[in-house]
Amino acid sequence: MAKSGRTEEEGEMALTAITVAGEGGGGGGVGAEAHQYAFSVSGPRNVSSPNWRDIINSSWKDGNYKRTVMACFVQAVYLLEIDRQENRTEEKALAPKWWLPFKYKLVQTLTDERDGSIFGAILEWDRSAALSGFVLIRPSGAPKAVLALRGTLLKGPTIRRDLEDDLRFLAWESLKGSVRFNVALEALKSVTSKYGSGNVCIAGHSLGAGFALQIGKALAKEGTYVEAHLFNPPSVSLAMSLRNIGERAGIVWKRFKSMLPSSSEVQAIPTDDQPKSTAAAVANKKWVPHLYVNNSDYICCYYTDSAGAATAANGDNNGVKENVIPAAAAKLFLLSKGNQKFLDAHRLEQWWADDLELQTIINNSKLISRQLQSLYHLPPTQQSPAKALT
Repeated sequence: MAKSGRTEEEGEMALTAITVAGEGGGGGGVGAEAHQYAFSVSGPRNVSSPNWRDIINSSWKDGNYKRTVMACFVQAVYLLEIDRQENRTEEKALAPKWWLPFKYKLVQTLTDERDGSIFGAILEWDRSAALSGFVLIRPSGAPKAVLALRGTLLKGPTIRRDLEDDLRFLAWESLKGSVRFNVALEALKSVTSKYGSGNVCIAGHSLGAGFALQIGKALAKEGTYVEAHLFNPPSVSLAMSLRNIGERAGIVWKRFKSMLPSSSEVQAIPTDDQPKSTAAAVANKKWVPHLYVNNSDYICCYYTDSAGAATAANGDNNGVKENVIPAAAAKLFLLSKGNQKFLDAHRLEQWWADDLELQTIINNSKLISRQLQSLYHLPPTQQSPAKALT
């Protein structure tokens, strides 16, 4: 979430997410309707609320509409925390205006027990509000529930915990050690068990997109596939850089070994102990998250790197060969606007802009393949008891 007219000093502070300058603390000062983050001021202009026509022709079937609403729900989570920090009353709260027009209601906020900050929220379809607008049934494609996760707020008191998780990802390319990971995962499991995975979406921006990706992956490993919308997900980490160096060194070593004379060569004969039906089942059950990436955003732009696409090199593990199905992929929505400043390329507001032109591709880049390939690993080939006796 970005503020227009940021100073260079603020820009330098932006590590992996967004800068929010909250003016008018204590719920006073600027009124909710005139606030820079009010829905009427900075929200989408050409998106209508659900009405009786959606029963016949649902707006939710339009990918642009769904993208816009998901981005608005994530914006609402940012504002839930800002409302909390500024002690805004219910009448002056900014956040509700970002979900009410779409006939959703807040049923749960996810808080960080370390500082009490709100980092996520569960929004559910509000049947009562829909009926008041003569929407008798939930439009086709509209999820029953959405788990939305915000990114970094460079504004106290939550800045410390936000940056801790930013650095956690930067160092390890993993967020599993975070308190927020466990809280969000349990919330997603709860809502999917209540409504079914096909009726639930997860959405996040920046650091929140990183959490959403890893939480969605954790659930997918259990066979539960939830639709995911990830805005400006982080793609840069020290672990990734070191891994790339190791991979390059491995390639050089393999080339060197291939140049050495060899007295004999062992021809590897692939085994067929794993039933083909199992392999097909794993390949067909894909979890394909939706990634929204601006190629001028150096935090997420590495998702567009197609080097080494879809091929995962796996050596023998103690003589046991692991079966890998190179099926990892994501639906990538790429925004290209020339050379943009980082803060403009990383802001959440761009994803509901009226003049947005996206290039849509099914992306199986090296980064995507590495992050998701564990979902498509088959168990190591094992000898059957009968073969072991012979």
